[in-house]
Amino acid sequence: MRAAPKKTSTRGATVKAAAGQAAKSATTLKQAMDGKASPAKAAAGDKPVFDYIAGMPQPQRGIAKRIDALAAKTLPGLQRAVKWGMDYYGVDDGWCFCCGAFQGHVKVMFIKGTDLRPEPPVTPVAMGKATRGVEPKTLADLDEKQLVAWMKQAATMPFVSAAAKRK
Repeated sequence: MRAAPKKTSTRGATVKAAAGQAAKSATTLKQAMDGKASPAKAAAGDKPVFDYIAGMPQPQRGIAKRIDALAAKTLPGLQRAVKWGMDYYGVDDGWCFCCGAFQGHVKVMFIKGTDLRPEPPVTPVAMGKATRGVEPKTLADLDEKQLVAWMKQAATMPFVSAAAKRK
């Protein structure tokens, strides 16, 4: 007999443990939006990112769609992937920034954020010492001109992991 998946209580919300369970629907994502990245399964390509965005509740979906559109317009040779429960955007086999839905906001984090000018204001927890970004709560909170400027800067210095460099 198989054991039922573990349930964990986080800030009063009950969510199924992510082990072996990808985000299968918008309901799964909404339940997971408790301050941590979604349990969306890692996958490269446009479709997994579009599916991840489609599964977000509003207003996060609208914000993420706009950020995705800005990235598509701004970054030549754009690569997309879902990694660590967030959308990742990159160029030249490296990653520039990530975007993910959280309870009440969207995180847009630039991997080499401390090298951007002006430096993005938010320092996230547990995302790397150089990571910086913004956390818009509404579409009106997006400073599109500044996001595009940061995307262009980040594209000149994409993060390439040590494992990818060895290939």
